[in-house]
Formats: sequence, C-alpha cells, structure tokens
Amino acid sequence: MMMRFVFVVLFLAMFGQFEKGLAKPPNILWLSAEDIGPHLGCYGDAKAITPNLDRLAQQGVLYTHAFTTAGVCAPCRSGIITGMYQTTIGTHHMRCNANLPEFLKPFPMYLREAGYYCTNNSKTDYQFTAPKQIWDASSSKAHWKNRNSNQPFFAVFNFTGCHESGIASGAKYRSVTKNLKPLQRQDPVQLKLPPYYPDTPVVREDWKRNYELITAMDVWVGDHLRALKASGEAENTIVFFWSDHGVGLPRAKRWLYDSGTRIPLIVRIPKILRVSSQGAPGTLDQQLISSIDLAPTVMKLAGLSVPNYMQGRAFLGNQLKAHREYVYGARDRMDERYDIIRMVRDKRFRYIRNYEPLKPYYQYMNTPEKGATMKEIRRLEQSGILPSAAKLFSATRKPIEELYDLQNDPHEIRNLADNPVYIQQLKKMREAHYSWVRETRDIGLLPESEIIEREALYGSRYGILRQKDSSSIMTRLSETAALASSGQDALPMLLKAINDIDAAVRYWGVTGIGNLAPRESVNALLVARKLLIDSSASVRIAAGRALARMGKPEESFPVLKKALAGPHQWARLEAAIVLDEMEEQARPLIPELKKALRDQPNKYIVRVANRALNDLLNTNNEVR
Repeated sequence: MMMRFVFVVLFLAMFGQFEKGLAKPPNILWLSAEDIGPHLGCYGDAKAITPNLDRLAQQGVLYTHAFTTAGVCAPCRSGIITGMYQTTIGTHHMRCNANLPEFLKPFPMYLREAGYYCTNNSKTDYQFTAPKQIWDASSSKAHWKNRNSNQPFFAVFNFTGCHESGIASGAKYRSVTKNLKPLQRQDPVQLKLPPYYPDTPVVREDWKRNYELITAMDVWVGDHLRALKASGEAENTIVFFWSDHGVGLPRAKRWLYDSGTRIPLIVRIPKILRVSSQGAPGTLDQQLISSIDLAPTVMKLAGLSVPNYMQGRAFLGNQLKAHREYVYGARDRMDERYDIIRMVRDKRFRYIRNYEPLKPYYQYMNTPEKGATMKEIRRLEQSGILPSAAKLFSATRKPIEELYDLQNDPHEIRNLADNPVYIQQLKKMREAHYSWVRETRDIGLLPESEIIEREALYGSRYGILRQKDSSSIMTRLSETAALASSGQDALPMLLKAINDIDAAVRYWGVTGIGNLAPRESVNALLVARKLLIDSSASVRIAAGRALARMGKPEESFPVLKKALAGPHQWARLEAAIVLDEMEEQARPLIPELKKALRDQPNKYIVRVANRALNDLLNTNNEVR
C-alpha cells in the first residue's frame, strides 16, 4: 500500500493534480453531528456551553450562512457524499434506494485513488447502494490511526447522540449526557424558546435536552481534537465541523426554514496548509455555503480536480468560482407522507414554494408524533390555546408561496409573499426557484411510483429527465406542477395538460383539477373519468382523488381499491394517502384498509392505512 501511495503522489505531482506548493496532500478530518442548528457559543448563543467548538472557531473559520439541501439526514447525506442535489440523482425521498448513474462516484473514491486512507465512523445513510470502494473502512472501529505510516487520511466521525431520538427518548438522553457536570446542565426556565413553540414545561424540557446533548457532543469534539494533537498530526490536518441539518424538533427537522436547514460549519486550517488568506484564525465568513459544497471543497484541498458533473461549489482552495447568490433546498416524502416543497435562500430572504398547499404543515407522521413537543402541540391544538406564532404551523393548509426577511424576522413567522412592498423580491426568488428546478432536472416533481417505473427504463433516476426532448418535458412538467395550485384561472391549462404524452404532466394536470374541485364543470368530470383508465398508476390514483373532491367518491373506489392491493408499493402508498385524505368518504373501503395492514412491502403503507382506520373507527391503534 505504501509503495502504491508513493507512486500516486509522484504521478499526481508530476501532472499538476496536487495544489501548487503542497509537497504532501493534507489530512482532512470531518467531525459531524446530527440534528443541531448553530446553537453554539461561537454563533452568539449565550446559553450554549460549547467551549471546544468555540475554541475551534477561534482557531479557524466560522461560516455564518451554511445550509443543507434538506431538513432531514438521508437526502442531505446523499448530496454531501456525491456533491449533487438529491432531487437530481433521485435520493430525495426518505428511505429510498436509488441507482446511481455509472459516471457518478462518491467523492472519497477519488481520494482513495489518489492515495488517501479514507475512513467512516460510521453513518452512511446515502439512499443508494454504496460501492464497496468508497471507504477503506466504514464501521464503529474505523479510524485514521489504522492507516499506513505517512499516508494522508480523510476521516469522518459522526456523533449520533444529539439525534432527535436523544430528545424524545429519556433513556437515550440520560445515556448521552450522563457524564455532564452540574455546570454543564441547563435550567429550562432560563432558556428562550422560538415563538412557534408553545411555552410549557414539557416543551422547555425538550429544548433543555437539545442544549445538553449539544454540550455532550462538544465534549466528544474535544476528545477528537486532543487525540489529533497528541498524535502529532494536528499541524498536518484540516478539521471540519458540521451538522447534517437543524434541530430534531417540530418545525425544524424535516422543514426548509432556517430552523431546519441552517447549520454550524467551522473549518480549521493549519498555517502551513492555507491557500492565500484562507483559514486565518478567528475569521467570520458570510458567503453562502450549501452542504453539496463539502465534496468539491475537500477535493480541492486534497489537490484533486473536481468532476464537472458536481453541482456543489468549492469554497476553499485555489481557483474558486464566484460566490453563490442562492442556496436551494427540497422537501419530499418524509417517511409515510408526501409534501413537495422547494426553497431558495439568499443572505437575507427565504422563498418557499408549496406544491401541495392543501396539505397541513403538520401532517400526521408516526415518528415526530411520538415526541413530547409534538404531543404538546396537538394537545393545545385541541384546546385552542396555541400562541399565535404556533397557530401558523397548525393550519390545515399552507400558502402557495412564502417569503421571509430573515434580517427582521429571524424565526420566519411573518410571510411577506402577499405584501406589495416585496413584490420584486418575490418575483426574483420565484424565478430563481423555477430556473433551479429546470436546470437541475428536479425529478421530485414526478410521483414516486412513476420514478420507479422510469428508473427501470433508464437505468438510473438521474437519467429520467435527460432523454431526447427532456428540456421540453421539464418545462411542461414544472409549469403544470405550478399551475396545479394556481387557482381557478389555471383550469383551462390544466384541462389541456391531461392530454400530454408524459404521465407526470398528466398527473399534475388532474391533481390541479382535484385541487380546484370544480363540481359544476362537466369537462373536469369527464377528464377525471377518462384518466381513471390511464396507463400510469399515479395518474389513475390522482384522477380518483379528483373525483372524490368533486363529490363522486364512489367512482374512485375501483381504482383506489385496485391500487391499494396492486404490485407497486409506492402506488399503494399513494392510494392509501388519498383514502386517508378522503376521511368519511372512504368508509366503504374500510375492509380494504384493514387488509392493507397486512403483508405490505413497507411500513409506511401500514402507517397511513392505520391512521385512516383510526379516524374512521374512532380508535387509536399505534403502529410503528
């Protein structure tokens, strides 16, 4: 192995693939945490107890505007390891498993080819079947210390203790924080809650746990940094600290607000390894950073060429591209519930496009519903005494567009989308969103069952919208998806869309008709009936939903019943969700919903069917 490394170093140096001036490529250490926002002392949080990270920030660069591409771990991590948006490569739905195109290699593979010893301890969660060549070692025992002498390393260590389960589970919280000293504990009464949470002892306890878990993580960071220093490798090693997304609580995790997507990012670069003025101790860097920028940045620092296919932008190293004007994010299926939301953020404003505004903010999902804060929100919803900011996110439907001024409204509770003063800002960011959707080939606009069908045809999800005439299809798809929630004036165009040759366009056409539910429109009824026999399962299910919303639920039953027991698991989930949304209309299909509790290909179908039955039968049978 050592001879191989020496050969690779000499070869790359000869052909200029290591950065100029580097006799030896640097070691790179990633310390990552789960489910935390920038609640650190170095980010100005006076209540945070994070001395090790505060010291790291003093020794390096603190990035004030770092964001992830989703508010949940797995889609983000697929983007981090590939340098590409999850909505481009098809890893956007939680707990999916996409085929990668042949050209796409997770970036540690490039490092290994250049002689690096690459280790991961130990989370993957990439949403695709990972090639074995990604890591030299990936396990709880993986460590850079196991490399050959003088071999450069890229090592990842992930702290799982501050995951949302550490807040929700008393046992895990106590285990993670058991070694904290009294002075490292928090008084929940003294903490400041975000205004979108009810101020109750239960919620304050969760917020306290969040802070104490972060302190336990900070201790862990200190242990790693001391071990690095003791080994004599600190001056040869660039250290990154980051989180995969925001806090593991409602309206944060899974969401595209700052609470869910803004993360801490700190990078310490020893003096001998700095390029130009980069990495000066105590630097505050305000440039916009996306989590997909981590991959190309590491490759740059390692002296490697960044593949052209990567959508991330290196923010350290030589020959950097212009700073970002925007960062982008996406929310898609979260466990058992679909909710297509897209986000654009600049340094001051955030724009959000809700493609399914008829769905509530807090759709019922098993995992978050088990948390104490979510239970408290539900309790106060029933009693009608939620504070005003919390009420916004307990609404039964969402606005089509949201616009927030983070400078004056850091918690994003004053939607400016209908404020004429901000119309130009709204238009600018709306167009930035549409451009991003088209340019990145956002396959999240396709129903999941349709994605699976096409993946088999094109070999990967990446290839789905890259066939001949794909630009035209992408334009029609994005326009029709937007029209589906654009009001009554869109009806003529939606009626036209149902004749499109592409099933995804037809899906959004009939979905929009269902959203409008124009009971007096004979054309709308005829169209929905026609699409009950469409070649695409997702279109047939959407047509059934449209008929139910137009007062003809009985006409939808044969299609929904067949889909619920059909061969496509995601079409089954789509049908179960429609039946759940139909509420009392779905009563005749109670036997089919009961059957759906058995022998399903995934637990999400069972969860939705169980929820629908609970509502219809006034029971409360918990399903995991």
